[in-house]
Amino acid sequence: MPPTPAELLTQAAAAASTNPALAEKLYKQVLADTAESTTNEHDRTEESSQSLREQEEALIKLGELYRDQQNAQGLADVITSSRAFMSSAAKAKTAKLIRTLLDLFIPLPASCLPLQISTLQSNIAWAKSTKRIFLKHSLETRLASLYLKEGRWKEALNIVDGLGVELKRLDDKMMLTECSLLESRVYRGVGNLAKAKAALTSARTAANSIYCPPPLQSALDLQSGILHAEDKDYTTAYSYFFEAFENMSAQDIEGGEGALGALKYMLLCKVMLNLVRLFLRFGVVRASLIDIPGLVWQPEDVTSLLSIKLALKYAQLREVESMRAIAQAHQARNLKDFEDVLREYKNELSSDPTIRSHLAALYDTLLEQNLLRIVEPYSVVEIEYVAECVGQGRQGVEAK
Repeated sequence: MPPTPAELLTQAAAAASTNPALAEKLYKQVLADTAESTTNEHDRTEESSQSLREQEEALIKLGELYRDQQNAQGLADVITSSRAFMSSAAKAKTAKLIRTLLDLFIPLPASCLPLQISTLQSNIAWAKSTKRIFLKHSLETRLASLYLKEGRWKEALNIVDGLGVELKRLDDKMMLTECSLLESRVYRGVGNLAKAKAALTSARTAANSIYCPPPLQSALDLQSGILHAEDKDYTTAYSYFFEAFENMSAQDIEGGEGALGALKYMLLCKVMLNLVRLFLRFGVVRASLIDIPGLVWQPEDVTSLLSIKLALKYAQLREVESMRAIAQAHQARNLKDFEDVLREYKNELSSDPTIRSHLAALYDTLLEQNLLRIVEPYSVVEIEYVAECVGQGRQGVEAK
């Protein structure tokens, strides 16, 4: 008697770590054996319902197997082949399954992004042809976020604009909140802060009329902090980042847009606030920095922030070490150390556009402050001497 699908699933799970090829074969056999029992959505027996559950489990486990093997093409094929199951399953279960499978792309390298985009585009067309409107909206939101990650602002805005109109007509507040938040991120990416703030206000308005899940609320707080930091309101930005960090830590949301990302932004705010105090201490004050709203003139310490309970688990990571090194170089007002840190932690500091832009402004400000400190006692100076003192090239010093 041949093994049942449940037995095949058990065998495949046992072989997944030691013999992935065998596990892949067994999962595909389960999908083939259960396909015949799940073809009719309107004539479903208890046996066919069991087959649906087994087929769903096999699809997810096979996708996880390909994820662990870094096999993006295999994962894309699983998503495409799952449409037969989706045609037999309830639409709510279909949406959950395809989101689960697409989430498996997240740990894969950035080089897999074009394949992920093409897979999404194919599934959006399928959802539209089968009139699965809510699934289509969910997939379009995900596609726009991938365009945002690639810096394809125009394509992202085209999707967000069309999607926003449909969601307002359907009065889907949850999706509208996500869409408006995504729109705010896109406009911030192209440098249009006025529209970014307006879109964020729309997102918060929609979120206030529904129960907002903690991950979405954390994302709103994170975006609010980023926009306040762009306005140099680092005190308010820090409070938003701290709220996001607490919520994401409680939910174990890590990574660049999770608790670790929020912690890096908190450290950035500490450094930028210390920059203002540095100017006051040495008597070199710029009006743009003095006019920072809500500035609290009290000592801030990066080390003390990293000693709080929630931050301890991240304190030894390179991402956090990079911000600690930036703070130390800034405290010493040493441009050479600052440049060395930027080179040593290039990947950690350059991958995030928010941190990259603020550190560029910090570098320019520190260079200007060093130049003013050197030339202040003199009525006439030699450019070569000043350049040697700050360790910069003559052309860069002349430009300042």
